[in-house]
Amino acid sequence: MNQKTTANFSVLLSSTPRGARLARLLADEQLRRWGLPTESASLIVAELAANAATHGRVPGRDFRLSLCVVGGDIIRIEVTDTRGERLPEVQPPSADAESGRGLLLVDALADRWGVVEEYFPRKTVWAELRCSRPEPARSGCGAAGGPQSKNSREKEPVQAPPLPPAAQTHSRG
Repeated sequence: MNQKTTANFSVLLSSTPRGARLARLLADEQLRRWGLPTESASLIVAELAANAATHGRVPGRDFRLSLCVVGGDIIRIEVTDTRGERLPEVQPPSADAESGRGLLLVDALADRWGVVEEYFPRKTVWAELRCSRPEPARSGCGAAGGPQSKNSREKEPVQAPPLPPAAQTHSRG
């Protein structure tokens, strides 16, 4: 791995709605301490933690929330639970469904996300998002091709640490 990890945070939480809420609050506070934007990351943590508490729950077993900053500008969020046989899938919910949109939100907010199957019975769902704004395109003298316009919704590709062959990865870009 050639990326430098500059900050780490990890905590075990109960696989309950209260533990999922605490995950979001702790992540929000930690990101503030690091001086990083919190809005999108907090929403991703909330969804992944809620999934761990709802779908990844095994009575008596906790889930782990981990945050790290890679390369100074990528926030990596990982949520590990003990239901390795239940891998998450993005599925469009029916129009009248009251739930089932969490991974759609993660997919929309994250630059990349995926699942790593670990030693049974664990799995880790991870998401990465760039936390700094891209530099403006150069224009005028010396700019190859002059001003460039980019769709503001277009996301830059991010290089992540290599994943094991069993991992599923979803990338926007």
